[in-house]
Amino acid sequence: MMADEQLFEGLPKQEGPQAERRGALRLRVPERSQIGMQVAALDDLISEDHPVRSVWAFVEGLDLSALHDVVKAREGHPGHPPAAPELMLALWLWATVDGVGSARQLDRLCRDHLVYRWLCGGVSMNYHSLSNFRIAHMAVLERLLAQGVASMVEAGLVSLDTLAQDGLRVRAGAGASSFRRHARLDDLLTAAQTRVARLRAEVETDPAAGDRRQRAAKERGAREREARIAAAQKRMKELEAERERREKTNKGQVAKQKEPRASTTDSDARVMKMGDGGWRPAYNMQIISAPERQVIVAVDIDTSGSDRGLAQPGIETVHAEGYDPSNYLVDGGFTKNEDIEWAHAQGIKLWCPAGQTKHGTDPYAPKKGDGVGVADWRERMQSEDGKAFYRLRAEHECINAHARRMGLRQLTLRGKIKARIHLLWFAVAHNMMRFLALHAKAQVAA
Repeated sequence: MMADEQLFEGLPKQEGPQAERRGALRLRVPERSQIGMQVAALDDLISEDHPVRSVWAFVEGLDLSALHDVVKAREGHPGHPPAAPELMLALWLWATVDGVGSARQLDRLCRDHLVYRWLCGGVSMNYHSLSNFRIAHMAVLERLLAQGVASMVEAGLVSLDTLAQDGLRVRAGAGASSFRRHARLDDLLTAAQTRVARLRAEVETDPAAGDRRQRAAKERGAREREARIAAAQKRMKELEAERERREKTNKGQVAKQKEPRASTTDSDARVMKMGDGGWRPAYNMQIISAPERQVIVAVDIDTSGSDRGLAQPGIETVHAEGYDPSNYLVDGGFTKNEDIEWAHAQGIKLWCPAGQTKHGTDPYAPKKGDGVGVADWRERMQSEDGKAFYRLRAEHECINAHARRMGLRQLTLRGKIKARIHLLWFAVAHNMMRFLALHAKAQVAA
């Protein structure tokens, strides 16, 4: 050790390399608490080509005198003015296109979302008013649907010579556990009536005003439940009568089925087999369209789990609207010889595939009991030209896809009438978007 120290005594001290010093990081980080001032008109925050502007322009061009006539707020009379009907209509149309199906959600968007704030233009909203407007004007929606189709026909954007019909099963708001059989419904109705009577007596004898109001609210809820159970019992009688009718023609199959049940929360809903193979409470929404342009012509609601036999009511609905198609396209679930013969007598060619026969024979081979219409149908459907023409029905599936995208998966409204209103909102919103697209396409072509 001593020898090493003497050996290197005369050398200068060596300094190691110094690391280059770096300062603190300099980054741009969010400062959300900083106060700033922004001056801009609400109209400047939405681009000129945003689709919501087209929706507002579309609504401004509608005749909404029927909605204005029911407004009670007038000059010289007291009362708070409501939101303009065209604003309410535009909000629900845009919400339907956007897949929003809840009044509470729409209320939140009117406060927080820029596009909905632009539509409101400073007009405050609440979910009660939005919900009431949504279900209060079924006749206006039906008229808007019919007028929209008529205007597109007049403009040459769509032809109604060939129509298509298809069923779309949409999950109902009723829970699966709300379905009860006849005996259980009787017990529930008796219990509900007893509760209503007891609560009414308590309200009348209770001296405390606060408690009286609370008990009155409970009584109101009990009365509503009693009404729902009574509606379920009425629906049960209809199901039992339907079962008796089917038993006369198909006794063996009916004997295998369980006793019918009705829902205590949505008596019109019915358990149906859905597209994924499961069984859930649902409504069978019938949509009639001009498939080539994907424009909805008419809609209806059915509570049966099958499309069989619904082609004739669909054609009758079309005739009631003043349309006279030459061809009517449906899928295999609608196929029924009686409907084919009836349509043939009306001068309409019904296009639908035949079901599979039990013995594996050709379903389009002529049969002894065929009428003129069925014989013509078999010949048309097995020809190459007929097969090529029937492919047009597939265009209708795009409407079903749009319905799912627009939130037509599960209803938040209960009852057949409200379900129809929900379907009408979708039909009017869908046709509005189709009109804008077809009109733009026609302008480019011109």
